[in-house]
Amino acid sequence: MSSPVAQKVSLLGLDHEALVQWCAQLGEKRFRATQLYRWIHQRGVADFDAMSDLAKSLRAKLHEQAQVQALPVLTEQVSRDGTIKWLFDVGQGNAVEAVFIPERDRATLCVSSQAGCAIGCRFCSTGHQGFSRNLSSAEIIAQLWYAEHTLRRRFGREERIITNVVMMGMGEPLQNYGQLVPALRTMLDDNAYGLSRRRVTVSTSGIVPMMDRLSQSVPVALAVSLHAPDDALRDQLVPLNRKYPLAELMAACRRYLQYAPRDFITFEYCMLDGVNDSDAHARALVDLLSGAPDGGQDTGWCKLNLIPFNPFPDSGLKCSKPQRVQAFAQVLLEAGIVTTVRKTRGDDIDAACGQLAGEVQDRTHALVRMQRQRQPAAVQATAQAALETGPAKVPGPAQRLETNA
Repeated sequence: MSSPVAQKVSLLGLDHEALVQWCAQLGEKRFRATQLYRWIHQRGVADFDAMSDLAKSLRAKLHEQAQVQALPVLTEQVSRDGTIKWLFDVGQGNAVEAVFIPERDRATLCVSSQAGCAIGCRFCSTGHQGFSRNLSSAEIIAQLWYAEHTLRRRFGREERIITNVVMMGMGEPLQNYGQLVPALRTMLDDNAYGLSRRRVTVSTSGIVPMMDRLSQSVPVALAVSLHAPDDALRDQLVPLNRKYPLAELMAACRRYLQYAPRDFITFEYCMLDGVNDSDAHARALVDLLSGAPDGGQDTGWCKLNLIPFNPFPDSGLKCSKPQRVQAFAQVLLEAGIVTTVRKTRGDDIDAACGQLAGEVQDRTHALVRMQRQRQPAAVQATAQAALETGPAKVPGPAQRLETNA
């Protein structure tokens, strides 16, 4: 039998229109829903009794039927560069990470959308942790809600602190589309966080149909995890490419561009020593990105973000040397492609790109599968036996996080 708390509606998961409809079921007018929405998101208030301009009758209904529930924080780490990483408990042995990155002209929160990730990119620590489940829209927004209002109290500020949100934490956001969209709408709503569509970015490995759907529902900024200039190499690094190869992905990116809030798509490219970082790879990348649909040459529609690989155990990969990264970037720049080299932030607390791992009750046997890919055929029988033993918990870095804090 479910407990009363389990039956309560989690208000963090409702966007403005959904909250209006829910309040209407309580017999409340639209402006009451807007007041409630502002209390929760603009002011960060979870206690209904503190929402002083709501009618007592509404507050009584809220106590009975709703809740504003934060995610329990397992650990917090602060990097020497000011980056903050939180490990949030999402239940049943799963924990996800969110990262706050302060800079001179912006303050970015990197948010997770899944407990783990099923894509299995070779260079990503999250993928090696495997996949457990999608996060709810309430769990996605709870990361922003906690970070924004905790930092306001900590820094003694009333104005908004987080200026940018990137869905680049744990998980593939477009595999959790139904829960992602309400969360994005809350981020953008002027009665909540009021972020510009230009300042909210969804990162994807290239799920083509969902890219098209996103362009029609909530066309925020888009970042595409590319990492290779041809299908043969990308098949190895980003297994999703076998389902949506580069020709389909590039066509989807150009379609998305018609609705995007910016006049370019960002492509992420992780620099892997001896794997995808040669001048030949750079030239192939220029050819891939500069071909216009009409057969002409066009480099103004894309931006390349070169990401130094952040090593982690079991990856079997190394970061490209700085001089190689610069030489690679020069080829792109000379071709007229806007290219930046991402500055690594929070690497001392495993908060840099590709390092988020959390704790995942893996249902996909990711670590075993990835090890098999690098093992001789004679050893693979042992790995297959391990696959047949049932779901295994892949230990995350939570214990290490606590000792490093």
